[in-house]
Amino acid sequence: MPAIRLLTPRLANQIAAGEVVERPASVVKELVENALDAGARRVDIEVEQGGVKLIRVRDDGDGIDEADLPLALSRHATSKIENLDDLEAVASLGFRGEALASISSVSRLALTSRTERQEAASRVEVEGRDMDASISPAAHPVGTTVEVRDLFFNTPARRKFLRTEKTEFNHVEECVRRQALSRFDTGFTLRHNQRVIQSLRPAENPLDRERRIGALCGQQFIDNTVVIDAEATGLKLWGWVALPTFSRSQADLQYFFVNGRVIRDRLVAHAVRQAYRDVLYNNRHPAFVLYLEVDPANVDVNVHPTKHEVRFRDGRLVHDFIFRTLHKALADVRPDDHLRGAVAQSHGRESAGIPGGYGTQASMPGVSNQPAPDPFAASTGQQPAGFSGSPRPPQHEWQARDQMAFYQSLNEGGGVENGGVGERAAMAETGELAVASPTPPRESGDEPPLGYAIAQLHGIYILAQSRQGMIVVDMHAAHERITYERMKRALDAQDLKSQPLLVPVSLAVSQKEAALAETHGEELLQLGLRVERIGPETLAVRQMPALLRGADAEQLVRDVLSDLIENGESDRVEAVTHELLGTMACHGSVRANRQLTIPEMNTLLRDMEATERSGQCNHGRPTWTVVTLSELDKLFLRGR
Repeated sequence: MPAIRLLTPRLANQIAAGEVVERPASVVKELVENALDAGARRVDIEVEQGGVKLIRVRDDGDGIDEADLPLALSRHATSKIENLDDLEAVASLGFRGEALASISSVSRLALTSRTERQEAASRVEVEGRDMDASISPAAHPVGTTVEVRDLFFNTPARRKFLRTEKTEFNHVEECVRRQALSRFDTGFTLRHNQRVIQSLRPAENPLDRERRIGALCGQQFIDNTVVIDAEATGLKLWGWVALPTFSRSQADLQYFFVNGRVIRDRLVAHAVRQAYRDVLYNNRHPAFVLYLEVDPANVDVNVHPTKHEVRFRDGRLVHDFIFRTLHKALADVRPDDHLRGAVAQSHGRESAGIPGGYGTQASMPGVSNQPAPDPFAASTGQQPAGFSGSPRPPQHEWQARDQMAFYQSLNEGGGVENGGVGERAAMAETGELAVASPTPPRESGDEPPLGYAIAQLHGIYILAQSRQGMIVVDMHAAHERITYERMKRALDAQDLKSQPLLVPVSLAVSQKEAALAETHGEELLQLGLRVERIGPETLAVRQMPALLRGADAEQLVRDVLSDLIENGESDRVEAVTHELLGTMACHGSVRANRQLTIPEMNTLLRDMEATERSGQCNHGRPTWTVVTLSELDKLFLRGR
């Protein structure tokens, strides 16, 4: 073995640069974070050739004293922490004091800065060869400008791993997007090869924040989101989560911030995925921009060189808080929330009257202020029988009456198919199909979100009319979600019952898994699983949930233990149970080609409006869609 020797400062900085500086985007991240820590309200980023030739970051922050400039480029030199207590509760984005030293070791770096106390600015320059800093006077306003030229000029092996100019700039743009999402009170400008790519003013109010989100994540995203704002047990979660109908093929629109720091954490990802489990289609990913505020002492940000990962002191508390908040928010989404997104995309947020409920008739292009004609009136223009000159019964009365008749017909199989079809077919020939079953007339301002049914298409779809336009409902998918949610509530009301196995199932596991099962015996019992350790590497399953008596006990227990190892908890039993309930709901729902009356169709629409997550069936497929009046006008070139 050779003798032990100290590394030279240059070599030590280049080794550190291997952790901090992966590509030009890494440099931009570190410099922008330094600017934000300095209290900047304006940050300008300029890059050339994807950042390889030049990266210039200018801010209007506090600046650096002339005496501190050489020290700013030294390793482990920082003004952000001073003792161990500061390290245990880091409130700044940077704190290690390695960024500038690492960047200067693999580039030609120049830093110009001025504080309010100084009459003139100072400039320090350093190159990667000798690391000697030279200071000279300069002209500069209060703030700091850092120029990084010829990145990796002295480490060719690192430079050859860089991608094309377009790819590297895409990474830079994504980095700036994350920083702009993290600080709404700061303005950002991004230029590439002297061309302005992004110019964002400070967003001081909710409307400006939504505009910034729309500019960075797309207007469709902000038009299809649910606003989150929850606080409990020292945690605060706020931001925007997309409706399940606005899902992505990949996880490219997911931003999560902890105390202003963008992170990618497995615990957070699992909580979000669990919240969306019942409403996302296969292999689709949710979209969200979320902000978690927590006491800095309860989160460790010093677990990864790039600070992309964090460790929470009470991970389970954070996981449950995120899951329950998002789960409740998605469950509370009703059809009118979906309609707001659809109308906003069609007309624009202002013309659609968003936020504050869906737009009135006066705000909708091509719609007059007169009450909409009753779609259930006969062709002669008269009111439906039973409603002419008589007051309308209270809404809850006719809803309850129609709902009782609807589900009685579904359960008994009578009425709808036995004779009802022939009778309505005869009435259709005389134009009286719509008035066969009385339906309450609509009044201006008293219209349900999904409107009122007017017909059934091909025995599969319900066609409804509302102020927004035309609504098409997949009756099987809609009824499937309604049935599924009712079965879940019924199961929750009576708890998860379990039954002993006639022959216990023995399975071989690792010692770690066996010890875990022994430690979490009470938690497994709450899931309906009674698992005993009968050997160093052997478990016996003696009890299973009654609802899952036909499931593979061995595989279920292995999956539960795997979840416990990875996440500290498991929802595997609940997931399998809900999957079974979903299958039962699918088979128990109204099938295609089932002829429904107008009141039955309206009952289904009203149930959808009152049911959680009714926008998707339990397989994640959409249950309804809307074609707005403006879209219909475009189809027929009206108003042109």
